[in-house]
Amino acid sequence: MLLKQKILEILDKEGLAYSKLSNLFSFIANTYSVTQEEVKTQFYKLIKDGSIFEIRKNKFIPIPSRGYEKGLFIGNAKGFGFVQIDKLGEKEDIFIPANMTANAIDGDEVIVKLLSQSEEGIEGKVVSVYNPIKKIVGVIVKMGKHFFLEPDNNHIPFKIRLNAGQNYNVDDKVVIELLRDDKQIRGKVIENLGKINDIKACELGIIREFNLYENFSDEVLNQCKSISDHVLSKQKKGRKDFTKDITFTIDGEDARDFDDAVGIAINEKGNYVLSVHIADVGEYVKYDTPLDEEAYNRGTSVYFPTSVLPMLPTKLSNGICSLNEGAERLTLSCIMEINKNGDVVSHQIYEGVIKSFARLTYTEVYKVLCGKKSTKKAESVKKELLLMYKLSKILQQKRLLNGSLDFEIPEVEFIFDENGMSIDLKERERNDAHRLIEDFMIVANETIAKDFCDKKISFVYRVHESPKKEKVINVLEFLKGLGVKVPALPENISSKYYQQLLTSIEDENYQKTANKVILRSMQKAKYTNQCLGHFGLGLVYYCHFTSPIRRYPDLTIHRIIKEYLHKNKFSAQRNEELEEFTYRSGEQSSVTERNAEKCEREVDDLWKAYLMKDKIGQEFDAVISSVTNFGIFVELPNTVEGLIKIEDLPQDSYLYFEKQLKLKGQHHTFTIGDCLRVKLVNANIYTRKIDFVLA
Repeated sequence: MLLKQKILEILDKEGLAYSKLSNLFSFIANTYSVTQEEVKTQFYKLIKDGSIFEIRKNKFIPIPSRGYEKGLFIGNAKGFGFVQIDKLGEKEDIFIPANMTANAIDGDEVIVKLLSQSEEGIEGKVVSVYNPIKKIVGVIVKMGKHFFLEPDNNHIPFKIRLNAGQNYNVDDKVVIELLRDDKQIRGKVIENLGKINDIKACELGIIREFNLYENFSDEVLNQCKSISDHVLSKQKKGRKDFTKDITFTIDGEDARDFDDAVGIAINEKGNYVLSVHIADVGEYVKYDTPLDEEAYNRGTSVYFPTSVLPMLPTKLSNGICSLNEGAERLTLSCIMEINKNGDVVSHQIYEGVIKSFARLTYTEVYKVLCGKKSTKKAESVKKELLLMYKLSKILQQKRLLNGSLDFEIPEVEFIFDENGMSIDLKERERNDAHRLIEDFMIVANETIAKDFCDKKISFVYRVHESPKKEKVINVLEFLKGLGVKVPALPENISSKYYQQLLTSIEDENYQKTANKVILRSMQKAKYTNQCLGHFGLGLVYYCHFTSPIRRYPDLTIHRIIKEYLHKNKFSAQRNEELEEFTYRSGEQSSVTERNAEKCEREVDDLWKAYLMKDKIGQEFDAVISSVTNFGIFVELPNTVEGLIKIEDLPQDSYLYFEKQLKLKGQHHTFTIGDCLRVKLVNANIYTRKIDFVLA
């Protein structure tokens, strides 16, 4: 058992109280034959992450236990709040009255004591803020003689007074550091982002709200300076040489870093030999270094319409770790023999060296796949591309038989002028060139995951569990409300059953929106050290191996793979160490991924509002994408979504049917999927809200 679990177990069992902490450390150390220093280090880590709470002086309990829970504080503009806790994978909210928040702010991680439970829910009070948010974004306002920050986050119900001694300008958008004590919260400006009406300042404000930064520390950059910008001879020793093989990258036109290169051949048995070469980032980002610590904390690269916040500095992400055309690069390569049924009959993993033959784009490749004339580079590997296309179709068919789901949810693509300003937006194209690369990355990820699961080596898996039954029942009710004949609900919900649901929707007007409703019923994918399968892909084994430049879980498993390639086995002790590390890494990566996704969505919404601002008064075709008790949301063909308030609908006595997502009156009915003609009346970059009325 890990020391962390041992400490929690003994506190839970014994309810220990000591006059001195050193006595408690001594008792735990003697009980489990470890050093007091080890106990002390782990103990304070557990306090820091809210797993232990000092209920009274030198009396500690594990959390959750004895009516205490830990969770995320969600504030409300009226002063009260909720603490969101995780109960067996489901979110549960505890109501916190305004006088029991202990000055917690929206976003704080807190420990809450449960006070009462009724049919209306659970009530509690905050007893400790163990992980407070440290920075807030907002706009400077002046009240009387004093300056305050009006937070952008409308879940914070008060303005924060700014420290005297700094020069302030009203309407500046700034980042403040929070200064807290038992009586009050004040702020100190640490970064000025620009004026309130500057779109770039608004974008930066959102990015900072999610605690994301574009710059790297001097310590990290100094470490990068010691890394060569070309592959050294000593680094190639013991590696398999793929430099004479035809390999190439396929990415979008605007891509700057290239994680993966592919190659293909047919062997003497008539089977495909697919090579997936992935940048060997682990060769350059060593464990327990400033560079690694920064990558761990970031967890992922974050993508915005105008910029990227990379997980690694550009010297690595765009340089030595990027599989650039014509440059020797180190790789971790998975070479798979795949038969005509799409089965991987054998595979090998190597530390390799490649030299990418060409940097191809999806557009170039798609032209070849369609039989159209493409660029000289793409035409030079036409034979390989057409072989890949055949294999891609085989892999797609196999996944379809296994229950893989393809929702085809549209994504936005922003169009920029020569100055880098966004001038328009449209639905992003996804064609067979995109799918080809997706298919190859999926089969490589599956192959690697199965290999290390079979070896019983601690690993980080990409897990997507099956949806909860009650969520599926809600989907069925919704589809029945649209007049869809749904298949009977089985005892065990499989991805093949979800395939049946998707194919049962024949009305094209409903398909896109119904896909979204079905998608929302599914659980969020996450990273964990347990191999629990991937529901959406219909796979038993799955991990993320193919993007170590931009995802920390990929880097984690690269290190494990490389260690195994050199040692060929792990001791029981080493596997136990890896178990703790893979669990911690998976948890951290899941958190950073969710944070990045939320931030990306909000920045996209900002730019959508900005681009629609000049179109106020114009009319558009739209589809109802959601229905609520306060109005209907409509979506335009360019992915922009906005609200028609219920008071702006034709006058009627409306009833809201939640399960059918329908507003029904005596004379008018509005249902998800209905086509409408709408007029834009408001686009607000500060709230990122867009409003329409019926045309």
